[in-house]
Amino acid sequence: MVWHAFNFVTTKEQSIIFEIMALETVNIWCWIIPLLVGVISAVFGFLIGKSQPSNSLELNELEALRREKANWHSSLEDCKRNLEAANIALQEKKDFPFNQALAKSIFGKSIRKDDLKIVEGIGPKIEGLFHNYDIRTWQELSLTSVKKCQDVLDSGGDRFKVHDPASWPMQAKMCYEGKWKELFKWQEEHKHGKL
Repeated sequence: MVWHAFNFVTTKEQSIIFEIMALETVNIWCWIIPLLVGVISAVFGFLIGKSQPSNSLELNELEALRREKANWHSSLEDCKRNLEAANIALQEKKDFPFNQALAKSIFGKSIRKDDLKIVEGIGPKIEGLFHNYDIRTWQELSLTSVKKCQDVLDSGGDRFKVHDPASWPMQAKMCYEGKWKELFKWQEEHKHGKL
């Protein structure tokens, strides 16, 4: 039936119709072929990438990080053991006897063992702050760094900023070791516990 329709069209018109149909056909194939090539390339690229092992550089870095983590963990365990050994040694260290009568004769007042208030600059509220940090004895205060003492003070707020804890561990050591004469002399020379 279609052929019969072309019988009424001239040869020149037929050639124009064939050219139009050929151009439309060519335009469709110009789009379909690159699209098919792209899809096929993407599928092959995915399959090839999936079949190859993962990047060995990333695996090496991951393994190195795992070894480093194990080393840090081992170092941390060593530090914990050393700290525990130091604490045991500290507990086993000879305890200095507290001579309350000697302390009273030098200071002129009764002194309780491990009373942090004997340290110049520490009052009841600051003593409470130290107790909050589990620093309850002269020995513990003597082993505390000045920075840690400052952190304890800072935890109490702005009203404790006027205090200087630089000498507190030293004074606490004198108390712990029973050096009452040296402590009294030092406190007389350094009012308000300042170095």
